[in-house]
Amino acid sequence: MTQKRSAGLFLFRRAAGDGAAAAGVEVLLGHMGGPFWERRDSGAWSIPKGEYLADEAPRDAARREFTEEIGLPPPEGPYLPLGEVRQSNGKLVTVWAVEADLDPALMRPGTFSMEWPPGSGRVRDFPELDRVAWFAPPLARSSMVVSQVPFLERLLMLLND
Repeated sequence: MTQKRSAGLFLFRRAAGDGAAAAGVEVLLGHMGGPFWERRDSGAWSIPKGEYLADEAPRDAARREFTEEIGLPPPEGPYLPLGEVRQSNGKLVTVWAVEADLDPALMRPGTFSMEWPPGSGRVRDFPELDRVAWFAPPLARSSMVVSQVPFLERLLMLLND
């Protein structure tokens, strides 16, 4: 069995009036779409990311997945590598941070199909992410998928250096 891998882009912007202090930063997270997540908030927000195969460069995959999940072109660099994290499901996730601003109202998410309700024989389409929003770090920490919090911590450390 091959190792499942995902790659993503973690957007951040400087909040007005706070200069370069990490406390004055906001990060963009996407609320996972589909019926399993629609009534959840805590732990249901994710860095826009997606799976890729061994023949695709991870950064290229991160840019492609950003467009697929958000429906907008990926921002231009510089891209700051935040390394890898193994999620609880065993998937290895690689993320780059990039400073950019994005209006959440412009998002046009990609979709996925699944049988819903289970066993019904009906296949429905759901958005990959049903919305995106900017978060201050304390709220991001409590809202995002727990296994992705190390990326937030790494970003804040980079910005404080």
